[in-house]
Amino acid sequence: MAIYNPSTLENDEIFMRRCIELARNGVSGAAPNPMVGAVIVHNGRIIGEGYHRKCGGPHAEVNAIRSVRHPELLPESTIYVSLEPCAHYGKTPPCADLIVEKRIPRVVVGCRDPFAKVDGLGIKKLQDAGCDVTVGVLEKECRELNRHFMTYHTHHRPYIILKWAQSSDGFMGGVPGGAPVRFSTPLTQTLVHQLRAHCDAILVGGGTVVADNPSLTTRMWHGKNPLRVVVDTHDNLSADLKIFNDEAETLVWRNWDLQLLMKDLHGRKVQTLLVEGGAHILQRFIDAGLWDEVRVETAPCVLGDGVVAPRVPQGQLMRSAQYGENRIAVWYS
Repeated sequence: MAIYNPSTLENDEIFMRRCIELARNGVSGAAPNPMVGAVIVHNGRIIGEGYHRKCGGPHAEVNAIRSVRHPELLPESTIYVSLEPCAHYGKTPPCADLIVEKRIPRVVVGCRDPFAKVDGLGIKKLQDAGCDVTVGVLEKECRELNRHFMTYHTHHRPYIILKWAQSSDGFMGGVPGGAPVRFSTPLTQTLVHQLRAHCDAILVGGGTVVADNPSLTTRMWHGKNPLRVVVDTHDNLSADLKIFNDEAETLVWRNWDLQLLMKDLHGRKVQTLLVEGGAHILQRFIDAGLWDEVRVETAPCVLGDGVVAPRVPQGQLMRSAQYGENRIAVWYS
């Protein structure tokens, strides 16, 4: 594995940032595969680019190599890839084999792929073939790009997003028996449905289902409906509830063993889980340390009393943005 040369590191970072930019174009199509970008450089000039557009389709390296107008330059070029090239036969042949076949002498990798069938094997295959391989350029940013994928394969559970809306004084709802309180606006509700479209499953408690009869779909945004998961320990869900319609699959979980539930969802290939509440179930996830991201929408209203919202666990505030009168803040663990 190559050791960084200060004279080349700056350029390596420039081209790796371009890989990351390209990779983000696959946000809607690559899943459950990771988003990956690739750039091919000859004498400091980009001669090929590509990204993983759709699961089952060509990988970023293949698209980048295909885009090169003068393939005779490949044996004198460097290929930059945000994620380790694959080394196994899946829906497509190994990208590491293609790089070797095209005699590309230098490969710069953003981060290793934790998927068990890759996980260093792609790097080793390239090194064994005589390629000069540099690993770890903008590693943090490259791992951040695929947080969901990394968590799923490293921790063997879904990436968990906790989401709730609250009043400015920290209440998720009014007093029991009182009038319903709506915090979200049409705009922020659309953003919720956009978020659902990028998640594999959405989870709520049985009490929320009985009280609100939600559909838990992406009806306000283009995209697939997630698996609907309901934790119902009282077995009091009637068959006419919307969660039992044919718009999406529904899983009813009968106990509070969240670790076992995460194992089950991992086995179902659920990479990203959105937990929408209520307060009791959100707090259970927080207490169990089962969270990777928290999204809190705060409305300007003051309730003074009611259902207390969970306290945001200690984490890193990543961003906070205003949407009309409401503010949405996002924390990472």
